[in-house]
Amino acid sequence: MASMHYPSSCFSFRTTSFPTFSLPITSSSRLSLPLPLPLPTTHSLNPTSFRNWVPGFRLKSLNWVFSGALALTLSVTGVGLAEAKVGVNKPELLPREFTPVIDVAGFLSDGQEKRLAQEISDIEKDTGFKLRVLAQNYPDTPGLAIKDFWQVDDRTIVFVADPTFGNILNFNVGATVDLDIPRSFWSRLAGKYGNMFYWKEKGEDSSIEAAVMAISNCLREPVGPNNCSEVK
Repeated sequence: MASMHYPSSCFSFRTTSFPTFSLPITSSSRLSLPLPLPLPTTHSLNPTSFRNWVPGFRLKSLNWVFSGALALTLSVTGVGLAEAKVGVNKPELLPREFTPVIDVAGFLSDGQEKRLAQEISDIEKDTGFKLRVLAQNYPDTPGLAIKDFWQVDDRTIVFVADPTFGNILNFNVGATVDLDIPRSFWSRLAGKYGNMFYWKEKGEDSSIEAAVMAISNCLREPVGPNNCSEVK
């Protein structure tokens, strides 16, 4: 779900563009990535079933972070892409205590991190979905270490903000989330707040904050044929 323009650097799920784990991701706006963690091609990620990464405009960012070779099938464009990347796993970049927002790139101020963490906490209480935000500049990223740190599962949305390849918004969506949120939402979100013109003018922090609020609004909408039809 999301268009693609990104450095694969995270887990192996549907990808937006990232370094991958080594999981297989299949088509339909998702990728089929063979990664160290088995990534189901349909809706889950083995034990934690992390659906495929959503491409914002690229399909490369989270995938790089997580492992080596990725085979991305972008259903949005119908283009198949396979490439090898060096996997990243740097647990030393993780914070000592749990936090839903990890900014190894320094895009956010302390105040912004706290506000986002509070919004994410409210989202989880109100909807049961877990949003996790990682701001990075590949290859400076915790990479695979994020999965266990955040205990990624079917109800988790991993949002990786990395401007390395143009579009800064990249998402990996859990299977349960994918059932409720239309895939088109992620590509529209990336197109609105992740494009290079937006974040270069407004700042990476503005793109991240706007995306989190848009996701919050979407998750709070009643599930139906028209939910999340607008990026607010």
